[in-house]
Amino acid sequence: MRRDIQPNERAFSTKEAAEEVGIATPTVRKYGQILERNGYEFLKDGDRRIFVQSDIGVLIALRDTDKPLDDTAKDIVNQQMERLKGATETEIAVSSPYENLPQDPNQLKEILMFLVNEVAATREMNAQLTNDLSHLKTHVSRLQQDHHVISSNIANSAQKTIAKIEKLSEQQNAHYETLLQQEKEKSEFLQIEIQNLRDEQNKEWISQNEFNKRLEVAIQKPKEKWGGLFSIFRK
Repeated sequence: MRRDIQPNERAFSTKEAAEEVGIATPTVRKYGQILERNGYEFLKDGDRRIFVQSDIGVLIALRDTDKPLDDTAKDIVNQQMERLKGATETEIAVSSPYENLPQDPNQLKEILMFLVNEVAATREMNAQLTNDLSHLKTHVSRLQQDHHVISSNIANSAQKTIAKIEKLSEQQNAHYETLLQQEKEKSEFLQIEIQNLRDEQNKEWISQNEFNKRLEVAIQKPKEKWGGLFSIFRK
């Protein structure tokens, strides 16, 4: 069993380890198989490997080695065995002071009272944390309800706004169509007026041409009296 894991040490999944080392996820699995084949020990959750910081260093060593991977893996396994052996000795050394507990009943009683008080304080703290958690859950529930109400109001407001926009758009289109029809009628009326003016102008031109012709004929007859000339204007 691994004894070199520090309390609260970060754990990496296979994907996270691959990102941390800068290699592909299948490569991490390949390195893991080579290491285990040579005796390396991983933390595991079922069949899934869990990597810690020291394992990240091992993967980097395999990534950067110039030797065959199995040879490097054997060196790493030997280093792990030495590290685990040192961790076991430290664990034994740490536990040894508990063998030197005081023999005086009064001192033991004081120690027990201290532990009882610590346990009571811990229970009180746990109760407070439980209470705070309950209040937090209630607050979160209220926030969720408020969020639902706000979302509903926003949705209703959005629907009303869309309906107003559609209504205004329809009104605007109708107004534009009315204006277009009016402009079309005005254009047709103006075209008729222009045509009437052209017809009147043509009539005037024709009348003027006829007058000019009669005048020219009258001027070309020198023997006729001036009365005949003025008779032209009376016609």
